[in-house]
Amino acid sequence: MSIEQRVTDLVNEKIAEREDLFLVDVKMHPNGKLVVLVDGDHGVAIQDCAAISRHVGFHLEEENTIQHAYNLEVSSPGIDTPLKQKRQYQKNLGRSVSIKQTDGNKREGKLLQITDEAVSLEEKGKKEKGGKAQLIESFIPFDQIAETKVLISFK
Repeated sequence: MSIEQRVTDLVNEKIAEREDLFLVDVKMHPNGKLVVLVDGDHGVAIQDCAAISRHVGFHLEEENTIQHAYNLEVSSPGIDTPLKQKRQYQKNLGRSVSIKQTDGNKREGKLLQITDEAVSLEEKGKKEKGGKAQLIESFIPFDQIAETKVLISFK
């Protein structure tokens, strides 16, 4: 069993009683940094990250899972971290996102809806002469999405 798989199991074990929390990613970097990203439907408290870190750290040490020095980091994904789970899309409904598609095209707009197969995006169309830009609803299948990031608005 890989380190990432063992950590995934430990995190899921710890958050099992919390329906609002979910695991986003586990990555063991070559430099010994073990990064665990956890998100929640309403955010993640620092206490949650600390509890998960203690649980994972205790079991990794107890089982001697990692043979070399490592640094365990448990946090929520940063705003610049691409969305990985459909649940993250759900959490960000109504926000502006930038989607890079697998064919290289980039799309920006408001995230309107998410289904099992696709996201619905409200994009600005071409401006009419002397008028406002039309809003167009586009459906983008998940298998055509390479990366999605939430856009920050300072309005």
